[in-house]
Formats: sequence, structure tokens, C-alpha cells
Amino acid sequence: MEIDETRELIEKYALQNAVKYKKAPQAGAVLGKVLGERPDLRKNAKEVASLVGEVLSGLTGDVESWKRRLLEIAPDLIEELHERKEPGTGLPDLEVDGNVVLRFAPNPNGPATLGSVRGIVANAEYARRYHGEFILRFDDTDPKTKPPMLEAYQWYLEDCEYLDAVPDRVVYASDHLPTYYEYAKKLILLNKAYVCFCERGEFKQYRDAGKACPHRDSGIDANLEGWERMLNGEYSEGEAVLRIKTEIKHRDPALRDWVAFRIVETPHPRPEIGDRFRIWPMLDFESAVQDHLLGITHIIRGKDLIDSERRQRYIYDYLNWQYPQTLHWGRVKIHEFGRFSTSLIAEKIRDGRYTGWDDPGVPTLLAFRRRGITAQAIRKFMIDLGIAETDISISLENLYAINRKIIDPVANRYFFVWEPVAVSIEDAVEMVAKPLCHPGRNDVREIPAGSTVFVCRQDVSDLEAGDRRRLKNLYDIEIVNTEPLIARRIGTAHDWCATGDRPRYPIIHWVSDDHIEVVVRAPDQTYSGIGETGIASELGNTVQFERFGFVRIDSVDMENKRTVAYFAHR
Repeated sequence: MEIDETRELIEKYALQNAVKYKKAPQAGAVLGKVLGERPDLRKNAKEVASLVGEVLSGLTGDVESWKRRLLEIAPDLIEELHERKEPGTGLPDLEVDGNVVLRFAPNPNGPATLGSVRGIVANAEYARRYHGEFILRFDDTDPKTKPPMLEAYQWYLEDCEYLDAVPDRVVYASDHLPTYYEYAKKLILLNKAYVCFCERGEFKQYRDAGKACPHRDSGIDANLEGWERMLNGEYSEGEAVLRIKTEIKHRDPALRDWVAFRIVETPHPRPEIGDRFRIWPMLDFESAVQDHLLGITHIIRGKDLIDSERRQRYIYDYLNWQYPQTLHWGRVKIHEFGRFSTSLIAEKIRDGRYTGWDDPGVPTLLAFRRRGITAQAIRKFMIDLGIAETDISISLENLYAINRKIIDPVANRYFFVWEPVAVSIEDAVEMVAKPLCHPGRNDVREIPAGSTVFVCRQDVSDLEAGDRRRLKNLYDIEIVNTEPLIARRIGTAHDWCATGDRPRYPIIHWVSDDHIEVVVRAPDQTYSGIGETGIASELGNTVQFERFGFVRIDSVDMENKRTVAYFAHR
């Protein structure tokens, strides 16, 4: 444990607590925050608690001085206090006049992240509420910058099924290139679109100056000819684009004559599409046309796409279409992940920081499913966020609290010992411990115990000869020797019942000689240890490792007596 680093962490959270509540912080609150941020420090909890006391004793001054110091050493924690808001209380009612048709439209360049999950859940829930239609549309018309992953198409379908949000229709935007071409031609004939041959930097200079480029006023015939030559492959990538005419002096330069189509020579990953097409629509054009053709009545998405609506409304106005009703939600900052994006996750997978898209440290639904976070919990978490344009800051502890209520009544309990240390027991008796499988039921599991048991290193690292502990559901022991660790049995449950005198010693859990190897993969680290053999019978289930947390049993190898679990939460 790095003392100085830990002291700095303690000071940051002590100051944040003091500023938030406008009084000196409680040691327990600061300790909990520190250990939550750095689970690796739990094995040094006593030393950390002592450091907390030292830091708090030196925390003098008033709220303003605390705030100045916090701004100096951790301004992000001040920002977090300002951003933190209570999540919404559910999805508001929609303005409905007739049928309701909603869509979720991801680019399948990676699996669904938590941001995507919000879109799936909210749109599917509204479709269910109003007996409408929910469409999953893959906006997969960018084969170069954000090329689709073939696996991701199936992942999204599986994720929708997992979330009880099975779409009524599935649409692939890349199947409809000829349709987009037809509407491009209509806009050219209306003199609302033109072929531009400016280099990107050259057009940017015109755009930023609020001036039309030399090609904007080309006649309809010239633009039709340029468009046909684009389609016929007479121009190279980057040589020509089709632009939508807007206000050339619009106050937002990003809305000035935006690109609707460009030339892309990269083949599409879908084998049925491949290199059949070279002219691809930008997302704003494709999505605008598809929303109209699919009869979308309501668009519900993040406010970062408000500019997309502003661009698309030009197409709707030119073609006399009615734009769908829109609702936008603000940005959600999840403390445990900060800012994340599909491309950033992909980069870290390539670098080896993550093992894959279902790594427990990745904010994808694949990962949360593998960790044992239930669909019911995820749906409730997303619905409770509500829909408002205000940015919110939230912790995954909210999600874990919901999930805990769902799985705690049904998850079986087991002993798991990480960093195991063998304890030889003098005067041991061969016996079978019978702990409850679950405190709410009467069924028990049987654990044969002999003269050697294994316990967590952290439970015995500071023991001395003469110290006493209770092995849960087994018997009491007294430490005889610490190197190697030897103890003697001093009492069983039978003894306590017979005498009516039950001494109270600190309780530790244990695993017997008959055990299996267990690896637990958590977001922060990987734990190696051993566990009860009964764990192997729980493949695919979420169980509780006592004094450790809830995990999902991911794989079992009985030949080598080894199992892998994924950590859910405490």
C-alpha cells in the first residue's frame, strides 16, 4: 500500500464529504468511499482506517477553505457534486394521436453499451405502453469510418431478447441504397441538392465565411449529370459529394449545406452487400428517409443528436413530410466508467487492457449479462432515469441495489476463500458442517471437514498464538502457531448447546481439503482462490460467495476441478 497515494485519496474524499454536507466528515463515510474506489485496499483496511483518522484530525478550517483545497487537488470532485442530480421517476407520457411507431437505430460497429441499452428499453417500453410497434433498425451505412461488426448484428438481437424488448421488425439500412438514391434525385430535381467538387478544407473556408461554394448554383441538369457520374464510378473517393442546400449563413456552421452522400470505396462487411455500392448516404440522410418510410411517430434519443434533427428537417420540409415528435435525454455520467465510447473500448481491447467486449470492466450489456446483472434490474434502472434534457450523474450502485433485491432471495450461498492459507487443526474431528443454502430456506449443504481447512490470508495475517476464531458452522479454534499456521479445536456447536455457554469470537469462513479452484473475474481485478465443490453445480447461475459478493458461475471444468465466476456486486 502506497501511504502517500492513499493519504491523498483519503483527503480528496474527506474534503468532498465536508463540502457536500458543510461539516466535518465522519470517518466511516470516508473509509467506505475510499475502499469503494480502491477495493485492493480492503486487505489493509485497518491501516487505511488509521490513515483516515490522521487525515480527519488535520482537517481544520471552514467550508470555503475546504472547497478551495478541493478545487486545488481534485476539481473533478467539485464538478461531480454540482452535476449530481436525482434520476427521474419513470418515462413520461407521450403525445399520441393514432398509431405509435418507435425505433432504436444503432450502428452495429460494436455491441450495445449502457447508452444503447437505454435506447432499447425506453423505445420498447413506450411501444408496449401504447400497443404500438418497436423497430430495430441497423444504421449500417458507414463501411469505412465506423464499419459494422458482423457479430454485432446478432449481439443486438440477443440483447433485445434478454431485455424483453424483442422488436416487431428488424431493418438493415444497407439493404436500401437504391431507395436513398431515388430520394437524392428527387431533391436534385427540386434544386435542393447539388454535387460539390470542393476539397474538404476548401469547402470549410467557404462554409465558415458564410459563402456559397462555386458549385452551389450549378443548374439542375448539371447536378443530375454529376450525380449519375458519381453513381457510375467516374469519380474517386473524396472527389465529389452530394450536399443538401440549407441557409448558407445559418448561425450554426455545422448546418450549412451538409453532406448527404459521399464516395466510399471500402467494401461493406455484410457479404450480401460487399462492393456492390460506392455511393453511401451519411447517417442524417439515411435516417431521415428511413424514419419517414417506416412511419416513425416518435423519436426518443440523446440530446447530442439534436443537430441531426435540425439537418433532417430540411429534407422533411423539401419533401413535404411531417417530422416525428422528438424527446431527448441529457448526458448520463456513470461514475464507475466516466466517458466511454465504442471506439475507445475497441482500442483498449486491441491493446490488451480488456479481454474482449464482455470483459467485466467494460460497460457493455454483454459484460453485464455475463456478470449476472438481471434484465429486470437493467430495465428498471433505465426506466427510472426518466427522460429529461438535464445532464445527470449516477453510480452503478443504484443498478446493483436493484439487482440485489432481485437475486438475494434466490441466490444460494457458498464459501469461497481467496488468497487461501492452510490451517492444521489439532484435535480435529471428522465431521460434516451443514450451513444453510439460503437463510430464507431450511435446506442445507453438507461440507465434510477434516484436520486441514483453508481460510483467507487477510483473516489470519495479524493473528498471534492464543487468539481465537470461530470457523463458521464448524467449531472454534485457538491459534497455537503462526508459521506454519496451526490451531487447536476448542469447541463445537454441540458443546455450546450442551453447556448453554456460547463464547463470541470473530467468525471466519473456510474451505475444506475437498474443494475446487475458483477464479473470480471482477471489474477491478481477478481473484484466485478455492471454494466448496457444490459451486460446480451452479453453472450459469448467480450465487453469493459469503463475505465476498454475488457472482455468476461462468464455466466449470470438473476434470481439473476448476471454475470461473464473474463478479456482479456486493
